[in-house]
Amino acid sequence: MDSSSGVQFAASVPFLIEALQLTGTFVFAVSGAILGMQRGLDIFGVLVLAFVTAVFGGVIRDLMIGAIPPEAIASWHALAIALIAGLLTFYGLGLLEKVKEPVQLFDAVGLALFAVAGTQKALAYGVMPVMAAVLGMISGIGGGMLRDVLVVRMPIVLYADIYAVAALAAALVVAFGSALAVPPLPAALLGVVLCVTLRVLAIYRGWRLPSSARSEPEP
Repeated sequence: MDSSSGVQFAASVPFLIEALQLTGTFVFAVSGAILGMQRGLDIFGVLVLAFVTAVFGGVIRDLMIGAIPPEAIASWHALAIALIAGLLTFYGLGLLEKVKEPVQLFDAVGLALFAVAGTQKALAYGVMPVMAAVLGMISGIGGGMLRDVLVVRMPIVLYADIYAVAALAAALVVAFGSALAVPPLPAALLGVVLCVTLRVLAIYRGWRLPSSARSEPEP
């Protein structure tokens, strides 16, 4: 790789992170809004749930890597995207409900996008690859955890569903791809596909990790 292509490679990373985060913000907000409507929240409650689902994981990651103020707070973009996604969901839920397990499917896409973007951002801030992957996983699972807590549901990450493991797998693909000098876009796409595939298989085929639970958690 010559010097000019190296500069282009480095310049493409922030754009890719931003694109992944904005897309992930939208789909995570949709998942939060759907769950809020299923739990009977009013429109304000639905929008609040959409916003916190969309941004909380990224806020935790930014605080941990020293990106202060967190991007979701420093800019209006995340709020605007979350509110638009929440409103579209509130007034168009009938279309989304035709999809089986809409919350979990949108959540799977958001999980993948935030895990990948979170890992890339941590790497850009100089975090070592393994810990960057951990931060990427936290980026992916943080919003869903707070969403579930707010609607008084056991966070899905805490019981035997392949959730955090899927996020970590995507994050590790990106982290080790970076260590091996793999271009960021192919590594990101592979991580997203891997995470979504694992989550979809877990949802539809019942793939689970070993569990100590004697009964199923409340959905």
